[in-house]
Amino acid sequence: MPRHFFVTGTDTEVGKTLVAGALILKLRELNLKANGFKPVAAGTYRNESGITCNEDIETLRLASHFEHDVALLCPYVFDQAIAPHVAAAIQGKPLDKALIMKAFQTLNTQSEAVVVEGAGGFLVPINEQEDLGHIAQMMQLPVILVVGMRLGCINHALLTYEAIRARNLPIAGWVANTLSDEMPYLQESLKTIKNRISSPFLGLIPPLPAHFRKLPNTPYSLKALQFAAQHMRLPE
Repeated sequence: MPRHFFVTGTDTEVGKTLVAGALILKLRELNLKANGFKPVAAGTYRNESGITCNEDIETLRLASHFEHDVALLCPYVFDQAIAPHVAAAIQGKPLDKALIMKAFQTLNTQSEAVVVEGAGGFLVPINEQEDLGHIAQMMQLPVILVVGMRLGCINHALLTYEAIRARNLPIAGWVANTLSDEMPYLQESLKTIKNRISSPFLGLIPPLPAHFRKLPNTPYSLKALQFAAQHMRLPE
């Protein structure tokens, strides 16, 4: 079984962070020192102590039981919740894939397993020439695709799947994350994607119960991650 994974999604807000956190928990259940990593994050808030935080990074930190400097989990954090390359241009801090890889390798030396969570979709730009797909290629990690189950998900899933395969990256599997209680014909959409994606299906996460849902400017709770983990399996 692989111990390192690159988690990408069909779009933004489809559950990459939820799945990445759940994967970390499942790896830790195997007594592995598993940590999360995010190449770039956009969108910050101040917590009750006045510390600037990012929801995704805080979720990865919580799942990883990470007590060190969170900068080790993400080398680039921008305040505005916009496309990373745009945020980088506004703040005059260009994204450098070499720096991202150095940060990843540093965390890797402190870990037995690393779950890398992308930002937005698979081909989100990081600068004028490169995108997160290039980062995934450099890392050469098995990819786990998170499909947000909503109207349009079939097309988004198949397009993203083709893009990953075009980069000659191994695909460890895919996870369906139910975004709404009211999605019509959920099972029919799921069946269609299963029939067209040959990579392993790792699970269907139901809608989070109301008391587990994330509030704005907060990370996912440990109980929310545990709920998601119960509905997923690790790749073989």
